[in-house]
Amino acid sequence: MLIELFSYKFFINAIIASLLTSISCGIIGTYIVSKRIVFISGGITHASFGGIGLGYFLGINPIIGAITFSIMSALGIEFMSKKTDIREDSAIAIMWSFGMALGIIFIFLTPGYAPNLMNYLFGNILTVSRLDIYLSLCLALGISIFFILFYKPIIYISFDEEFSRTRKIRVNILNYILISFVALTIVLSIKVAGIILVISLLTIPQASVNLFFKDFKKIIWYSILVGFSGSMGGLLVSYYLDIPSGAAIIFMLVIIFILFKIYSQFKKSLSPSGG
Repeated sequence: MLIELFSYKFFINAIIASLLTSISCGIIGTYIVSKRIVFISGGITHASFGGIGLGYFLGINPIIGAITFSIMSALGIEFMSKKTDIREDSAIAIMWSFGMALGIIFIFLTPGYAPNLMNYLFGNILTVSRLDIYLSLCLALGISIFFILFYKPIIYISFDEEFSRTRKIRVNILNYILISFVALTIVLSIKVAGIILVISLLTIPQASVNLFFKDFKKIIWYSILVGFSGSMGGLLVSYYLDIPSGAAIIFMLVIIFILFKIYSQFKKSLSPSGG
């Protein structure tokens, strides 16, 4: 029965999407967790709903609208928090609520029946299109190349911006580029986990791996592995139980985290210093 699934095109697309999403989220999620900007990512996630609503209103692919809106929101948060007197948490709250409000307004202004938003709110990886895969491939390649070329500056920025400036690193430019990558990763992961749960893809694998490793590179590599494993497990669970794929994937990732936590505690209890 499992082998038969590989004869379906939608299942193959889902596997490819899982792998590409795991790569992007594994890399960007490590940066997010290291720099402690998870709350910013949550703001961008919800602000992207405005782009989805705009896409429906204009009759274009909602993901294209979400990409545009999320990047603008990400750059807006970065600009307001660094160049104005507005506090970062306030800037995030403004963009968060503004995006959600605009999304609702545009959807209700769209002629005809209101669209079904379940796939965007909770995810459905079985519905990924060829365009989604191409966009995810471009993003995964772009992020990978960028992190390879600017690995050391990214490390410095992730842990200490002031030190980065003393090393003559262009912190502001890199911050704008990285926050744009964060926005793109969030939007292109919506089909996998949905707006409500997508932030989990950027944090749970990293939190799981961080129980055993502190090295930035190792966290990236193992986060990709954990993310892909959780996505595949969730994909199979969602298919056989006929439940939303986003919820199933996050459920599997949480199970992995719990198992890792239990193992790490067991390992500590066996060590001489563990008592």
